[in-house]
Amino acid sequence: MTDRLTIALAQFNPTVGDLEGNLALLRRARDKAGDADLVVATELAVTGYPPEDLVLKPAFLDAAEAAVRKLAADTAKGGPAMLIGAPWRVRPRDTSGVAPGTYNAALLLDGGEIVAQRFKHDLPNYGVFDEKRVFTAGPLPGPVNFRDVRLGVLVCEDMWREEVPECLAESGAEILVVLNGSPYEMDKSGRRLSLAVARVVETGLPLIYVNQVGGQDELVFDGASFVLNADRSLAVRAPCWTPSLTRTRWARGAGGLWGAVPGGMAPEKPRIDDIYHALTLSLRDYVGKNGFPGVLIGLSGGIDSALTAAVAADALGPERVRAVMMPSPYTSEESLVDARACATSLGIRYDTVSIEPAMNAFARMLGPLFEGRAPDTTEENIQARARGIALMGLSNKFGSMVVSTGNKSEMSVGYATLYGDMAGGFALLKDVYKTTVYELCRWRNAHVPDGGLGPAGPVVPERIFTKPPSAELKPGQKDQDSLPPYDVLDAILGDLIEGDLGVEDIVAKGHDRATVLRVWKMLENAEYKRRQAPPGCKVTSRSFGRDRRYPVTNAFKGPA
Repeated sequence: MTDRLTIALAQFNPTVGDLEGNLALLRRARDKAGDADLVVATELAVTGYPPEDLVLKPAFLDAAEAAVRKLAADTAKGGPAMLIGAPWRVRPRDTSGVAPGTYNAALLLDGGEIVAQRFKHDLPNYGVFDEKRVFTAGPLPGPVNFRDVRLGVLVCEDMWREEVPECLAESGAEILVVLNGSPYEMDKSGRRLSLAVARVVETGLPLIYVNQVGGQDELVFDGASFVLNADRSLAVRAPCWTPSLTRTRWARGAGGLWGAVPGGMAPEKPRIDDIYHALTLSLRDYVGKNGFPGVLIGLSGGIDSALTAAVAADALGPERVRAVMMPSPYTSEESLVDARACATSLGIRYDTVSIEPAMNAFARMLGPLFEGRAPDTTEENIQARARGIALMGLSNKFGSMVVSTGNKSEMSVGYATLYGDMAGGFALLKDVYKTTVYELCRWRNAHVPDGGLGPAGPVVPERIFTKPPSAELKPGQKDQDSLPPYDVLDAILGDLIEGDLGVEDIVAKGHDRATVLRVWKMLENAEYKRRQAPPGCKVTSRSFGRDRRYPVTNAFKGPA
């Protein structure tokens, strides 16, 4: 009977749809695992996660199956077996006894063959997940026999509830192994660990948790794979935000209970540290996986564009970041100085393009039609759209992607101009509230993120923190002229969006009722803008997009 195992946790960064590239990464992990008995990869590792409606394309499924069979063939001459995730079709004449369908599968490859298949039972269909749309739910699984060890194989959501782990324990599993594609959001790592501990307590079994790392559209995956022993002790923790291969050693102890030898323990990061790393990895992968040579940023001398530029420099290197200051007659001298100082401290290219000629041209074009009407937000929006045109023109000419700089507070209440400052290919701060923007800038001035390519030392000038936020679209304008203070606004928005609370519940927490109602109405009225916004990195539990699907045409506006 086997009483020793070496299991390597392959926490890697796949690209959705790049089957050959993902296959190469899996092969590299297997080679690096050396004399390990088993390499465990992540959920849908072969295709990348989430593949969304690609799963509905027969040609995609054919290619995924071919990639799996190539990887299985690699195991024919010995070396580590592999437990990998892939979409898998069960055809009507299949003899496995499982109903025909396309499954989110965990496949055990050994001796040149696919020796076992287990299918995800609990398909998530909430928030950003739509798995019931493309996959068939698998039956409750039994354990997989691997070299005289019964492995209880689960796929991601199967661990979040008791049913699948209990079924595996009752049918003789000795080690629980969970393949995951679990996206990052603030404070989620603690919830994952708590759930894993609960499953260990319920089953009395040790648990291996392997998670994907990397950016995929609006999602970013933090890795942070781990191993729990049956006594609930944390035996191994892999690093977050970076690919890694972690070898774990296992031994069968008294009473036949398996345990992992305590090993590497990557440190946990503070929340603000994690958010900055999430933004950096998300932007790096969005730009890199989509083949952009670099990014363009409208640098205004304000806090949001300063943070965006800092993250971009850390993600891509200063040489791939171009900042453009686009002053109007209302742009203050302080903003000009602060924008240049920020670009200089980051070492990024800095250009100045005045939008005053465009403002004058639009005034001549539209003046006859506007005759008799006083200037209002129309003229302000024209300024923002002129800036958007300038940035998109540079993007078209040089190929770099425009990163818009608006934050979640602004996106929530419509304090952003459609086809203006919302223009771009990626909205980096789309899920970051204004108060968190300030925290992130303070953090970055004192730290360089792990793997960051930007310079050390303060990169956001101090005056950017202290001057009142302003769009500078008219003389003396301040954000607080039309919005509550950001600490108040963000608290209310958090209760409305992440908390899904009603007005009276928020008022009971100490907020002014008229202010809460005003924020609610601004939030709902701006839905049409958010529908047209570019994708952006998800960091909260409820980002705009698939997390929060409100109708644009919506007559329910809350209490009067």
